[in-house]
Amino acid sequence: MVAHSSLITVMEKAARKAAPKLRRDFGEVDALQVSRKGPADFVSNADKAAEAAVVEVLRHARPDWGLLLEEGGEIKGADERCRWIVDPLDGTSNFLHGIPHFAISIAAEIDGEVQSGLIHQPLTGESYWAEKGRGAWLSTQRLRVSGRRDLSDCLVGTGIPYQGHGNRDQFSRILDAVMPEVAGVRRFGAASLDLAWLAAGRFDGFWETGLSHWDVAAGILLIKEAGGFVSDFRGGQDMVQRREIVAGNASTQSKLHKLVAGALR
Repeated sequence: MVAHSSLITVMEKAARKAAPKLRRDFGEVDALQVSRKGPADFVSNADKAAEAAVVEVLRHARPDWGLLLEEGGEIKGADERCRWIVDPLDGTSNFLHGIPHFAISIAAEIDGEVQSGLIHQPLTGESYWAEKGRGAWLSTQRLRVSGRRDLSDCLVGTGIPYQGHGNRDQFSRILDAVMPEVAGVRRFGAASLDLAWLAAGRFDGFWETGLSHWDVAAGILLIKEAGGFVSDFRGGQDMVQRREIVAGNASTQSKLHKLVAGALR
């Protein structure tokens, strides 16, 4: 059995408390009451119920910690050094259309740095988790990023601009640069799972803009602990501030970054 810290234990407990609620509502997706919080940006009762379930477990375990929540926003804690970063349902549009590809993402941030993260797929029961300096794992299986070096062999994930979100011109320029060089480009609609899949070697690279902290906090740690590399479009480490990310192994990340940066010159 792989040993992990109490933080991962808490995150796993929180995710597994929320997961049955999502599975239940996913089976009754036509009956969900849905409201809009922006153009093509949906929030459902399922989001709120899952977030409440996660927060209940996290607060019970660490009552002094703050929270950064997709639905609930930022909640300050007595301990200003520590907070949880939570996306209770990444892939909401997939969920609401009956597409079985969505996840719960939870990260623990201490002194401004993510120390632990977990991404849970409620339908498959898969839990991807990582701790700084202790590797990335799928349950008890150690994860490593893909070893492919040639972009012509690589499958790359991304996100596509949609109604009211993203820069279509910028995306088109990047896609035109990347598409001829790779074996395929995929857009599945749940960035946290895309990053987890990259850590697991299923994707060889990934780029996207417009992602929030809760979308990438756990995934970035997973990739780094699986031996991968992550940067913003300028090659720096301001992924959260700039809301842009390029990821892969040492070779593919460098090559993909050059294509992305070149397309934006």
